[in-house]
Amino acid sequence: MNTSLSRSLNAEELNQFAAEIDALRAGAVADLGEQDATYIRKIVKAVRYTNAAGRGLLMASFFPPAWVAGTALLGASKILENMELGHNVMHGQYDWMGDPTLNGKTFEWDIVGTSDHWRKTHNYMHHTYTNIKGMDDDLGYGVIRLFPEQRWKPFFLGQPLYAVIFALLFQWGVAIQELRLGMLFNGKKTKEEFKVEFEPTKRKMTRQLIKDYVFFPLIAGPMFLPVFVGNFVANGIRNVWTFSIIFCGHFTQDAEIFPKSVLKDESRGHWYMRQIRGSSNLTGGKLFNIMSGNLSHQIEHHLFPDIPAWRYEGLSVGVKEICQRYGQHYNEGSFVRQLSQVGWRILRHALPSKGKRLELMSQPAVV
Repeated sequence: MNTSLSRSLNAEELNQFAAEIDALRAGAVADLGEQDATYIRKIVKAVRYTNAAGRGLLMASFFPPAWVAGTALLGASKILENMELGHNVMHGQYDWMGDPTLNGKTFEWDIVGTSDHWRKTHNYMHHTYTNIKGMDDDLGYGVIRLFPEQRWKPFFLGQPLYAVIFALLFQWGVAIQELRLGMLFNGKKTKEEFKVEFEPTKRKMTRQLIKDYVFFPLIAGPMFLPVFVGNFVANGIRNVWTFSIIFCGHFTQDAEIFPKSVLKDESRGHWYMRQIRGSSNLTGGKLFNIMSGNLSHQIEHHLFPDIPAWRYEGLSVGVKEICQRYGQHYNEGSFVRQLSQVGWRILRHALPSKGKRLELMSQPAVV
């Protein structure tokens, strides 16, 4: 990151900055109500209806346009379920409703990874230790080097190819993330321990594979193969889109990485600033926001992960204004611009590259 983009704050400024962000959050929480409940129920219906329509059209795949439309609708449904419904519900954004089907602690989503693993690796580890080297496993997911401060190994020479494979199979990467296969391979975890840990994931993978590649193709009868392929492509569409939105939200040109030392005496103000400096927003219209799970406003999501995501666009006005007054860079750009920056990072840091020593990088604030 170009460290001149954001200025350091003294102790008084830092406390004021945190208080203003807290006030934005308090205002949103006080306003929670029927409009939020109505919104998420509409999303549930949209997921259900697009899923049914997509699968119905796939059953009529003897007519080629029906296969194309069915696959596209099913892919859109899976994106909507994954991004705007599952991800946001599991953050507890709608727990206040008391609806057991929208409870963040028990919701299970439509991917091969278990929600329990996601709540640990994403909700806790990533959102608590955002972009801290050695703490946040989402920094390249152990497969891709995205910052020069990450140690280079010859393995990373192949990461342009790894990135493509990872994007196509993203749900599988999410599924195995918490299993920490590296510990198994280097002997820090026994095969017996791994077997026990893998069991819930294996059950979830089996259930998903049977649903998409056995049950629905079988009931399609003579359309078995078109339905099988349609499900495969729809999952791929969802995987690539999710990968793209998540990487654009964290690994653009101005995103910053931090050393573990920032955790020492980290105040709420420091934490807010780390979320802002480690995140990137995407500009787009209402449909784009919905299909990205409103992670087009990744900055606001990192500041307010348990606030209904559809509110982020409104909250972004206040966040941006606060950042301007306190001299903090508010990183936003078009999807094409941010994605091109991610692509460049993947290509550039596949080769040896040097950055400043991590300990000397710009800290979230100087107090």
